[in-house]
Amino acid sequence: MRSNIIILVILAVFFYVCAAAYTLWHMGSYDGRVEWAGTLGLALTGVMSTFIAFYLVLTRRGQGGEHPSDLLEAEIDDADPDEGHFSPWSWWPISLAGALALLFLSIAGPTFIVPIAGALLVIVMIGWVYEHYRGNFSR
Repeated sequence: MRSNIIILVILAVFFYVCAAAYTLWHMGSYDGRVEWAGTLGLALTGVMSTFIAFYLVLTRRGQGGEHPSDLLEAEIDDADPDEGHFSPWSWWPISLAGALALLFLSIAGPTFIVPIAGALLVIVMIGWVYEHYRGNFSR
């Protein structure tokens, strides 16, 4: 977690510096006018990085100890066993990507496909959520 905090602080400083440089560069190029979309976009990205880093600092402080991923002498088994669970045999994420692609494509183009894509999206989400409750891998 310590490395994540450091990376996010570096990103926040980078985006703040980029926002300032972008604003000054634009003001120098366009008669002192500020281009607000880019300035606010870069500044708010820095704010988002700062918020996430602050949250991780508070979480680390409340944890009471170091996370096993921060310790050099830690073993893989020291971490929580439920820390990363996914089904490597599952086809539902690919189906979800296809349903979302169809939904976004139908929003940009033929809008009559939106209800079909929405229904397909609901079916795929239900299938992915309940895949461990039926078949060979039921619990």
